[in-house]
Amino acid sequence: MNLKLHIISFDVPFPPNYGGVIDVYYKLRELHSAGVRVILHCFRDRRVPARELEEFCDEIYYYPRLTGIRKQFSPIPYIVSSRVSDALRNRLLQDDFPILFEGLHSCFLLSDPALRKRNKIYRESNIEHHYYFQLFKATGNLRDKAFFLTESIKLWHYQKILNHADLMLVVSQEDERYLRKKFPGRAIRYLPSFHRNNQINSKPGRGSYVLYHGNLSVPENIRAAFYIIRQIYTDSLPELVIAGLNPPSSLVRLIQSHPNIRLESNPDDTKMFALIRDAQINLMVTSQATGLKLKLLNALFHGRHCLVNQAMLSGTGLEPVCSIASTPQQFRETIPLLFEKEFGPEEITHREEVILENYSNKKNCKRITDLLTL
Repeated sequence: MNLKLHIISFDVPFPPNYGGVIDVYYKLRELHSAGVRVILHCFRDRRVPARELEEFCDEIYYYPRLTGIRKQFSPIPYIVSSRVSDALRNRLLQDDFPILFEGLHSCFLLSDPALRKRNKIYRESNIEHHYYFQLFKATGNLRDKAFFLTESIKLWHYQKILNHADLMLVVSQEDERYLRKKFPGRAIRYLPSFHRNNQINSKPGRGSYVLYHGNLSVPENIRAAFYIIRQIYTDSLPELVIAGLNPPSSLVRLIQSHPNIRLESNPDDTKMFALIRDAQINLMVTSQATGLKLKLLNALFHGRHCLVNQAMLSGTGLEPVCSIASTPQQFRETIPLLFEKEFGPEEITHREEVILENYSNKKNCKRITDLLTL
């Protein structure tokens, strides 16, 4: 395949250890395997240049994020105004290859008149103003609340820049419906996130605990953990393990006060996936029905029973392979039932049939290359 593609990433996509960069990293890997030659442009803040990316890219360029309080007073959203580069613009103008903009974060040049004849693709990962409004509701810090609310309003106004995209690739069916209504007549395609999983690796049998996992420094996940402990869990339920990065001290103290709940703080990838595989139930709740929750995919590819609320499944099509509860009482009733239910080969076969239809990296890479070569 003689196809070259610019990809503008909002962050350095290595290591692939959080939401958006996971999609970017595994997309790069699949495109490289398909013979696509990628020119990667990365905005960076705390992350360092990664030689590991050179395996998948013809060229890689890094640009500093322009952070600071002054950028927060721009009418442009901070996640966008801090990712502006003349050097990037000059490099894009040196050829006529298609350009893939990863997230609204990277879209400052999407409306640039000098690029009007280019094939410009927007890769959606969230309806960002919805996401930031949920962050506003989830945090108790007044300064953070002010920032998240202001950013949400700016992002709502800024989304009109997507009229300049020739194609939008959307991670969930719910987000696809929103964008089709907001941008009627535009080319929009459902294309779930890329991820690290290529086959179902769930273990038959039974586990000995319930697991909730996530980055415990993120307000959404902190809120979910508090909800599970305070609203769902009782001493009569099986052991609950809460695992994740950088748990706040308030959560640590709450866990310590419950004899049947334990904390696995800052597990590495090996430990985390062992926890997912060995659990009897992967328990997941969210108040944010936005994007695609990659931890749900990890649990379905590697874990046994998955018990979730409806918001976790929004727009995924994964309802047939999950158990769903809506209220604390329903969670309390369902956990003991699933805890006694053997996880067998028939469940694994069913998952393969449902999940690999839309969540195969190889199939989704083929969909991208087909769209690029129309």
